[in-house]
Amino acid sequence: MASPHDYGAALDGARRLADDFLAGLRERAVIPRATPAPPGLPEGVGLEAAFAYLAEHVAPYLSASPGPRYLGFVTGGATPEALAADWLTSAWDQNVSNRVGSIAADLEAATLAAYAAQFGLAPSLQGRMVSGATAANLVSMATARQWAARTQGALPTVFAGSAHSSILKAMAITGIGRERLVPVATLPGRTAVDARALREALAAHAGPAVVVASAGEVNTGDFDDLQAMAPICREAGAWLHVDGAFGLFAAFDDALRPRLAGIDGADSVTVDFHKWLNVPYDSAAVYVSRPELQREVFAASSAYLGDDPDPLHYTPENSRRLRALAAWMVLAVRGREGIGRWVGDNCRQARTLARGLEALGMEVLNEIHLNIVAFALPASDAAARDAFLSRLHGTGEAFMTPTMLWGRPAIRAAFSNWSTTDADVERIVSAVGRALPA
Repeated sequence: MASPHDYGAALDGARRLADDFLAGLRERAVIPRATPAPPGLPEGVGLEAAFAYLAEHVAPYLSASPGPRYLGFVTGGATPEALAADWLTSAWDQNVSNRVGSIAADLEAATLAAYAAQFGLAPSLQGRMVSGATAANLVSMATARQWAARTQGALPTVFAGSAHSSILKAMAITGIGRERLVPVATLPGRTAVDARALREALAAHAGPAVVVASAGEVNTGDFDDLQAMAPICREAGAWLHVDGAFGLFAAFDDALRPRLAGIDGADSVTVDFHKWLNVPYDSAAVYVSRPELQREVFAASSAYLGDDPDPLHYTPENSRRLRALAAWMVLAVRGREGIGRWVGDNCRQARTLARGLEALGMEVLNEIHLNIVAFALPASDAAARDAFLSRLHGTGEAFMTPTMLWGRPAIRAAFSNWSTTDADVERIVSAVGRALPA
C-alpha cells in the first residue's frame, strides 16, 4: 500500500485514470447507455483499490460532456493547458480570500483585467471570480439592490426581454423578489429586446429600475442591442446588467465582436469561463462598476480577517481556490486568435447543423445568431420530441436538450467545445437521421 504522504503514487494513479478517460472521449457514448446503482464508498481500502473502484464503478458511467458531440446546455470541455492549470491549482492549493503572503490574488486580478480588455468592458468595472453565471448574476443583483436602496430607498424593479432563470433565482435570494420582474417585448421572431418597448416601459415606471440584457440568449444565442439599450438606461437612471455567460466570447471573433457594441455602458456583467473558454468547472467572473456597494453587501468583518482590497469582501465566498489560473493559462497559451478560432468554428458548425437538419425535414426555429440551433420535428408534440431525444441519445452519438420556443416543443443544440470538428457535425446529422420516427 502506498504511503499516505507519497504524492507521486497518488498523482500517477490519477494520471492513468484521466488518460484512460480522455483517450476514449471522442468515441465513448456521449451519455452512458447503462444506468448503474449509485456508487458506494469503500472505506479504508487504500490508494490502489480506491482507484480500481473508480475505474470499474464510476468512470464507465460518466458522460462525455467534455467531448465534441455533447450539445446540451452550453457545456465546454477542457483544453490541455486548462486541465494542466487546474491540476496546478489543486496542487498549489492557494486560498484567494486575501492578499496576505501569496501572489495568487494578484494573478487573479491581472487575469480578470486582461479578459475585461478583451471583452471591451469599461475600465470602471472591477472583476471578481465566482463559481458560475448563477453566482455572478447573484452578485450583480445584490449590488444593484444596494444601489437602489442607497439612491432611492426602495427595491428595484427588474426589466428584461428573455432573462435567464438564474436572474429570477438571484432576485429571490436577494429579496428583490421574483414578482418584480417586468417582461419587455421582444422583436418579432427573436428573443432580443425591442428597444422602443424598453424605453416606454422605463418611462412609465416610477422608482429604481434594473435592466437585464442578454449577450447570447440561452435558447437562441440572440443578442440584445446594447448600443441602443445603454443610452436608454442612462437617460432613465437605470442600472444595466449584461448577462453574457457564453456570448461575451463573441468578442474574440472579429466577425462577431460588433454584437457586443455598447457593452462599455454596462453597470455589471456576467461571464462563464467554464463554458466557451473551455476551462474546467467551476469558473466564472462578475464585473461591477460600484465595488464600494458590492462591499457593503459582502464584507466579512472579523478581527482575524484582512481588509480591502481582499477578495473575500466582494463575493458570497470567503475561502476559495485559485480559479483564475486556468483562464490565465488559456489566454497565455492560445491568445485572442486561438480562442477566437474555436468560437468562430463553433458558430459555423451551428449553421452547418441547421442546414443538415433542414435537409432531414426538421424545422429550424431560430436565426443562427451565434452557436445555438433550436429546431422541431414537423407537427410534433412534447411526447414525440422526447421520444426522438431518447432515440438520439440511445445512438451514443450526440446529446441535446428539450426546450420550448415560440410556444412549441423544441430541441436545442449548443456548440461550445474547442475540439468539435466538421466530421463531428456530420456524425451528429447522421445520428439525427437515424433517430427520426419511421
